[in-house]
Amino acid sequence: MDRQSSLETLVDVLASVLRANDWHEVNLVLCHPWDDAVELVSRAIASAAYVRPDLTLIPTTVNCNDKPCPPVRFLANTSFHGRTGHVSVHNATLVHTEHQYRVWSLLRDSRGEPTWVTMGTWRHGKLELEEGAWQSHLQRKSPSDGAGGSRMKLRVVTLVEHPFVFTREVDEDGSCPAGQLCLDPGTNDSAVLDALFEELGAENGSVPREYKKCCYGYCIDLLEKLAEDLPFDFELYIVGDGKYGAWKNGRWTGLVGDLLSGTAHMAVTSFSINSARSKVIDFTSPFFSTSLGILVRTKDTASPIGAFMWPLHWTMWVGIFVALHMTALFLTLYEWKSPYGMTPHGRNRMKIFSYSSALNLCYAILFGRTVSSKTPKCCTGRFLMNLWAIFCLLVLSSYTANLAAVMVGEKTFEELSGIHDPKLHHPSQGFRFGTVWESSAEEYIKKSFPEMHEYMRRYNVPTTPAGVTMLKTEPPKLNAFIMDKSLLDYEVSIDSDCKLLTVGKPFAIEGYGIGLPQNSPLTSNISEFISRYKSAGFMDLLHDKWYKMVPCGKRVFAVTETLQMGIYHFSGLFVLLCIGLCGSLLTSLGEHVFYRLILPRIKRKKKFNYWLHTSQKIHRALNMGTEEQKNQKLSLEKRCNIQQSQVLAAEQPWNNLRKEARRVHFQLDQAPEREGPVWLCANGRALQPGDREATLLVPPAEQKHVCDGGGEQGGFRPELPLRESQLQGSDAGLFSGAASKQKLSLPRAKGE
Repeated sequence: MDRQSSLETLVDVLASVLRANDWHEVNLVLCHPWDDAVELVSRAIASAAYVRPDLTLIPTTVNCNDKPCPPVRFLANTSFHGRTGHVSVHNATLVHTEHQYRVWSLLRDSRGEPTWVTMGTWRHGKLELEEGAWQSHLQRKSPSDGAGGSRMKLRVVTLVEHPFVFTREVDEDGSCPAGQLCLDPGTNDSAVLDALFEELGAENGSVPREYKKCCYGYCIDLLEKLAEDLPFDFELYIVGDGKYGAWKNGRWTGLVGDLLSGTAHMAVTSFSINSARSKVIDFTSPFFSTSLGILVRTKDTASPIGAFMWPLHWTMWVGIFVALHMTALFLTLYEWKSPYGMTPHGRNRMKIFSYSSALNLCYAILFGRTVSSKTPKCCTGRFLMNLWAIFCLLVLSSYTANLAAVMVGEKTFEELSGIHDPKLHHPSQGFRFGTVWESSAEEYIKKSFPEMHEYMRRYNVPTTPAGVTMLKTEPPKLNAFIMDKSLLDYEVSIDSDCKLLTVGKPFAIEGYGIGLPQNSPLTSNISEFISRYKSAGFMDLLHDKWYKMVPCGKRVFAVTETLQMGIYHFSGLFVLLCIGLCGSLLTSLGEHVFYRLILPRIKRKKKFNYWLHTSQKIHRALNMGTEEQKNQKLSLEKRCNIQQSQVLAAEQPWNNLRKEARRVHFQLDQAPEREGPVWLCANGRALQPGDREATLLVPPAEQKHVCDGGGEQGGFRPELPLRESQLQGSDAGLFSGAASKQKLSLPRAKGE
């Protein structure tokens, strides 16, 4: 490629303001300085085109002796990070590039596999090594050269916060089979800590047993992993004041204070990264992402009297009541308008299907009663009755499905939408909420919502478990507790009663990082390893190990006991039954009042046929006279006598025979035509139709009163026997003349 073609290509590229990467698309192989030079010119032209578009026109002839043109100032003000480092222009003509390199060292990790570790950087023409990262001559010795290498020793401070850091008592011999041995002296004095750790490291050293603890948890596992990979040794202790750290009384407290004073080289716990702490200490890249949340407690409220009605809304109850009465009304109308219904206008039926009968039927279907009730006879009424049965089946199924869950008791809790909820900004009388002293949650609320912080200061607690305990006391001392959501989620998961839950939207997104003093050489190395752990899935394993557990710690027996319902759950039903008993007494009193007072007045006016639609009993009481009532009573007595005679006949030997024997007897012997005796009256009067039946019903001792004119000498005289057919069709048999005028009187059965 000649110089002329190269110049033309360069002009075309600069005219189109291309970046250096575009050169490779036209197959121009350039080294890094060429790329940065073109990038510098293109950026300058782009800046000039933005300010003064007329200056971007390139002249056709150029003289090196000409004075610098105005566009040169755009070149002098251009700087960027190129392939050769930081590129800048000094004095409008000198292009300066700053080279920066990162120094790596190949080391072996805890598994013996080689890995690259950052040891330092080359910048501003100088080599900057990270303290403690470069191996000394003792560390570079092979295992055969010494029993063990001398490793960097760090003092690490932590704070107990579940599930990131747990503590338990040491064994009898003062060791920790699981976890790391840590000290809890209750002070942050560097001299005291130095003396305690010196005694702990000595062979014959004695440290008070109450100071020794076994620390374990999410952060302890992460610390052990970092100590293996970097590598380093560490001394672990618990912060003396139990606080994360805040600016108070002119100094920093808690973890931040120990890092600033040099008491600790590293702080490992659920240490939130915020702007205030980042100004005085360094944080690694976050190893855990979280936010702030609100923890509340559910309360089991006692079931009120009307709890049995809760499964259905009041509108549903009203709908069922209206639907029942409307269905009963249409059943009555269909039955009365049908030619086949239970109405006197259809067939001559003894029973009438009234509105009360329809109500009784609808209530029986709804509540599943098995009592005797009238059913409609017409097809339309039966179809409507089946539809009503389907409706009742679905309603009752839904009711019973929700009854058990509702009757156990309602769980209520403080419904908070988040940090902006009016209950937090304008708390009512007796509403209490708080957080942990000198935590990131308090710092956030103090900075964002000063009035809210002023109100909740009196309810703040020293630790997260203390706040949860105040939330679960009876009566509760806190209504809501604000803290890191990761800590609250763990408290919810280990709650044996399952009464804790987080509400509202998360707010104040933050992360947990490892705290280090400012400009610590370990910051970048630890951040790099944390990034590797995230990519390799090690952080996910830690999360599953310490967070995945049985939700709420549910127990089988606890759930069984909760589902048992006592008498207080059904107190409303008992009250309803008592009200029904009292109402039945009033109904009975009303019936007597209606029968004694109202019914006689209605009778004196006229007959009301329309009462048949409402009640058949009231209709009969209004439209039936005294004679009809007597005839009805006699008919009832006659039916009773016939039933009694049938019972006596059933006791005869012939009736006790087997059915086959009776059938054979009837087939062999043809029964002759029955003949009956003929009775003639003394006066020779012919037997009238109907007198024969009356005569047969009268005992022989009293037959003289039937045909005689009242005298005892008269009587029946038997004649030659006639066939029964002759008796039925003729006037055989004569009675006395007085018998035709005398009214037939039948004797009553015994006991009537």
